[in-house]
Amino acid sequence: MTSSSPPRGPVVGIDLGGTDIKAALVAADGTVVHSIRRATHREHGPQAVVEAVADTAAAVVAENDERTGQPLLGVGVVVPGLVDESAGVAAYSANLGWRDLPLRDLLGERLGLPVVLGHDVRAGAVAESRLGAGRGHDDFVFVALGTGIAAAHVRGGQVLRGHHYAAGELGHLVVSRTGPRCGCGRRGCLEVLASASAIARRYHRAVRPRDRDAKGASAEQVCRLAVAGDPVARRVWATAVAALADGLAAYTVLCDPGLIVLGGGVARAGATLTDPLRSALATGLAIADPPEVAIAQLGTQAGCRGAALLAFDRVAAGVAAFAAQSGVAR
Repeated sequence: MTSSSPPRGPVVGIDLGGTDIKAALVAADGTVVHSIRRATHREHGPQAVVEAVADTAAAVVAENDERTGQPLLGVGVVVPGLVDESAGVAAYSANLGWRDLPLRDLLGERLGLPVVLGHDVRAGAVAESRLGAGRGHDDFVFVALGTGIAAAHVRGGQVLRGHHYAAGELGHLVVSRTGPRCGCGRRGCLEVLASASAIARRYHRAVRPRDRDAKGASAEQVCRLAVAGDPVARRVWATAVAALADGLAAYTVLCDPGLIVLGGGVARAGATLTDPLRSALATGLAIADPPEVAIAQLGTQAGCRGAALLAFDRVAAGVAAFAAQSGVAR
C-alpha cells in the first residue's frame, strides 16, 4: 500500500524584506541547518530585487548538497505588500516598487524546484503561532515593525487574508492626516511614523544641523540613545510609540485580539517599547480592555521559519491529495 506520510527532507525558506533577504535551509524536524542574509538592492529597481532573491535561493540550494545530501522538497518565499498566494503573484509592494509580479513561476523556472509564495507577515504569524509567542493563543495579532509595518491576525489557527489579500496592512492605517507622505501616496500612515525607517529618518532630520555623524544612526541606535537620555532620541522614540499605540488601539476596537505579538527589528527594543506601549494602550482604550503585549520569540527568523512551514505544508497537502485520489485515505 502506498504510504500517505509526507516525504522527509529539507526545504528552503526565504524572507524578502525592504532592506535584507534572509534565507534558511530547514530540515524536516524544523532545525535551521544553514542561513544567510543578503541585501535586497531595492534601490536598483524591481528586476534587481528578483535577481537578488533568485541568487540567494540558488546559494542555499547549493549548500544543501554539502550539508544534508537529501533532495530538497521545495522553496517557500514570503514577500511584503499585497500577495495573491493562490496565483503565486506578488500583486503590489510600495517599498519594492512592483505590481502583478509572477514571482512563484519566475523563481520556479530559475531553481527547477516547486516554489510556494506567501505574505511575509502572515507567514511570520504562522511561525509564531506554531513555534513562538502565539502558541496556546486562539486569537492574536502579529505585528512586524521593520522597514515597513504590517500585521496578521490569527484566529482559530488560521490567518485572515481578506477579500483582496490585503488584511493586516496596518502600516497604511492613517493615524495623522498632517503627517509625512507615505509610499502609498497618502499622508500620516502608521508606517511613516513608527517603522524602523521612519524612526531613523526622523532622528536624522532632527540632528543633522548640529551632528552630521548621526546620519548613520539606525532605529536600534536611536532606541539606545533614548535610553541613555538623549533628548532628541527620546522625543523621536516617544512620537513613534504614541503613533503605534494609536494604530493598535484602533485595531483593538475593531478586531478585539487577545494578544499582540510584536516582531521585526523595532521589537528588539523589548521593554523600552512594550512598557510605554502598554501604558498608552491602557489610556487610549475607553471601551475595551487592552490586550496583552508580547515580543515575538522567533525574532528575525520568523519570516524564514514561516516560509519553510509554507513549503512543508505544500508538500503535506500534495501527499494528502494524492492519498485521497489513490484511496489511501479511505
